[in-house]
Amino acid sequence: MNKKQKKILVRIIIAAVMLVVLFFIPATGILRFLLYLAVYLIIGYDVLLKAFRGILNGRIFDENFLMTIATVGAFALAIYEKSGDYIEAISVMLLYQVGELFQSFAVGKSRKNISNLMDIRPDYANIEVDGSLEQVDPDEVKIGSEIIVQPGERVPIDGIIIEGNSSLNTSAITGESIPSDVEKGDEIISGSINMTGTLKIQTTKEFGESTVSKILELVENSSSHKSKSENFISKFARIYTPIVCCSSIVLALLPPIISLILGMPAHWENWVYRALIFLVISCPCALVISVPLSFFAGLGGASKEGILIKGSNYLETLSKAKYVVFDKTGTLTQGIFEVSEMHNTTVSKEKLLEYTALAECSSSHPISKSIQKAYKANGNEINRGRVSDIEEISGYGVTAKVDQVSVAAGNSKLMKKLGIAFEECNSLGTVVYTALNGEYAGYIVISDALKPTSKQAIAELKNAEIQNIIMLTGDRKNAAEKVADELRIDYIKSELLPVDKVNEIEKIIKEKPERSKLVFVGDGINDAPVLTRADIGIAMGAIGSDAAIEAADVVLMDDDPIKISKAIKISKKCIGIVYQNIIFAISIKFICLLLSAFGIANMWLAIFADVGVAIIAILNAVRAMRIGKK
Repeated sequence: MNKKQKKILVRIIIAAVMLVVLFFIPATGILRFLLYLAVYLIIGYDVLLKAFRGILNGRIFDENFLMTIATVGAFALAIYEKSGDYIEAISVMLLYQVGELFQSFAVGKSRKNISNLMDIRPDYANIEVDGSLEQVDPDEVKIGSEIIVQPGERVPIDGIIIEGNSSLNTSAITGESIPSDVEKGDEIISGSINMTGTLKIQTTKEFGESTVSKILELVENSSSHKSKSENFISKFARIYTPIVCCSSIVLALLPPIISLILGMPAHWENWVYRALIFLVISCPCALVISVPLSFFAGLGGASKEGILIKGSNYLETLSKAKYVVFDKTGTLTQGIFEVSEMHNTTVSKEKLLEYTALAECSSSHPISKSIQKAYKANGNEINRGRVSDIEEISGYGVTAKVDQVSVAAGNSKLMKKLGIAFEECNSLGTVVYTALNGEYAGYIVISDALKPTSKQAIAELKNAEIQNIIMLTGDRKNAAEKVADELRIDYIKSELLPVDKVNEIEKIIKEKPERSKLVFVGDGINDAPVLTRADIGIAMGAIGSDAAIEAADVVLMDDDPIKISKAIKISKKCIGIVYQNIIFAISIKFICLLLSAFGIANMWLAIFADVGVAIIAILNAVRAMRIGKK
């Protein structure tokens, strides 16, 4: 409980105790008025101040104004009738403050997941200077610097371990509670906590581009992207509140005036009392508070599961997903490639691997990395000085000069593009054909394995009522079909260039029903255009490229495809809670407004219609935080 909550709670207790004591004190007249006024000011002074400031700033029609008018009017009515019954006015304000306290607790609880995530921001990085460690600001550490992370410390910047081994707690990043073991040569992401051994890390990114900074930026910006439901509620409140205020004035004045015209008793106090009840009931607190809170709780619950959704508008769109389109490599498969087969013609296998690895030395594609890794495994080093005139042709491969030998390495489309006769390979896996000085030299087959949870992920999506599951890949047809058959994917398109993927997405969007939304899931830099074009783009965050993460609307921090169905279920449950609150709050409001207009409702029903409905809606909204646990 924070200081503000403690103060409100103390004021509620003091006001409640004073009301009980005053009930037994036989005070009358001005003394009774002053005693009850003191209780009213203790419990409601902040509401009165906010209402006054709102009037000065031109924001008249808010809940503070409505509460002030209703309670001050109840006081005035008690004075006019000389009844001395000030309890109703104080009770309205007292219970309103109880509702505010509940709201504060609920928001605080939903913020906890976000604030815990904010704790991943590192305060310092350790740099070794003259044999001792010096703490510096992470922003000052340049790419390629060596930093030391001791047990219990948080990894401040992304990098590669060059010395030591340890276990990492990555729960704040991925939502996974099981520690992961790392050793020399492993990549390490910022935000993880080093649990056991001391690690020396060579940084591969600046702090501003590291994983921890990207996550914090996504979370901090998520609240600025409002959903259609939130915008609807904001517009509804702006229109609704002035209307009900004017209606309460009409209710207070019109019936008595008509009665006077007809020569009947006016009964002003009865109609003013009904108008005050009407005002209390009309306060749109339940809607204005619970709908944004539901989205905020949903975003917080998702982030705790390692699913970062960039805004409530994306959460709302995700709930309407009916089509899910996957990239293959690094998304459904592990993206960890190994050379499984080589076939040579004009040169030895060693030379074929050497020329291909050197030509691919500037590429960060997983296929290129695996070829370089196989070359290094034989004790060789990549000497970039031997390579020149590198040109990467997206969707085809690379061309370069290695020791003045023209090398072309890529898929069958590259060979056809260059007019080189080659032998088609039918092995399963990704095939890289290599030509030297325009003459076909052989091929290298690289194999990739499915992720352990891919099959379950597809099954879970079908259980989540996803109508169409599609795979678009640049890989060869036989490799793509093998994966599709194993995972039971509905439809595939293979051997696609990045622009072809965008065109395929365009076709699907045109053909699908307007209300059904399309989700694309990818991880590579080539997927960025498709992620942007889809209704919702989901990027694999741990191994995904920065371009893909920037273009995506949702980021999965542990690259687990099973989180896709979880994200969709979270969004559907959250939107369900939003609609429940909207229907419940509006229904109760309008029923009670009608009852008050006909004189059936009293002030206690008005309190329930305002504070009670708000508390129920808030408690319902908080359920969105626990969706990920189911």
